[in-house]
Amino acid sequence: MSKKHRKEHHEEHADESWLIPYADLMTLLLALFLVLYAMSAADAQKFEQMSAAFSSAFNSTGGGSNILDHDSAVPLEQSSKTPKTTDNMEIEAAKERAKDLQAQKEQEQLEQLQAQLNEYMKKNGLSDQLSMKLNHSELRITIKDSALFDSGHATLKKESKKVAETIGSMLKPYKGYQIIIRGHTDNVPIKNSRFASNWDLSSARALNFMKIVLERSQLNPKHFQAVGMGEYHPIVTNDTAEGRAQNRRVEVTIVRKYSNNNQTITAPKN
Repeated sequence: MSKKHRKEHHEEHADESWLIPYADLMTLLLALFLVLYAMSAADAQKFEQMSAAFSSAFNSTGGGSNILDHDSAVPLEQSSKTPKTTDNMEIEAAKERAKDLQAQKEQEQLEQLQAQLNEYMKKNGLSDQLSMKLNHSELRITIKDSALFDSGHATLKKESKKVAETIGSMLKPYKGYQIIIRGHTDNVPIKNSRFASNWDLSSARALNFMKIVLERSQLNPKHFQAVGMGEYHPIVTNDTAEGRAQNRRVEVTIVRKYSNNNQTITAPKN
């Protein structure tokens, strides 16, 4: 056989089967990089769409198992959530500790104020006119109106101004607390040249009492409120004279900034 004939026969039967695995390899590499890119993106919906498209393309070629058929090593829903770091947990714990310390400090301050007022009540024989209650949200001082005002009037008695002045002086060191002064009446209607209703009377009494407390305490006025409650928040029934006398009152409330679960502490009445 001539050399020319052998050469033609060799070229006619050249083996190019290596191109098939080479092409498959290139396709798989391309798919791998696209999948890695899709997994690095935050949009899970696009990844699912891309996965479905590649799955359809590979299955149509009869290339066997598809790598996109398998679940991701890290679930997309889980990986999209940022776990709470240790630093964040430590910061939250520090905030809670600081809040607890502030609540404890407030408790000590309000207990001290309560003790001072108790001492003042005993020295001046006002235990029947004043009472106090300390709980997880406030210290409330309740003063009967008979200790402060004449019937149907909102001007403090001359001898009773001392009560408002004393409370104001005692509040002076306690800056930052919200102070709410509420006036209450009984349900007996009032209508005279000065007051058209119990609303007006209770509001005027709260305001006049607050002015003296504020002046003596020298605290920031933005922390004070004077509120007229009228006859609508009785503590006992108005059906008896004694009940009506208890309902006519002025309340001074020192509101806590940090609450705690301490039990209610009441002032002694002896």
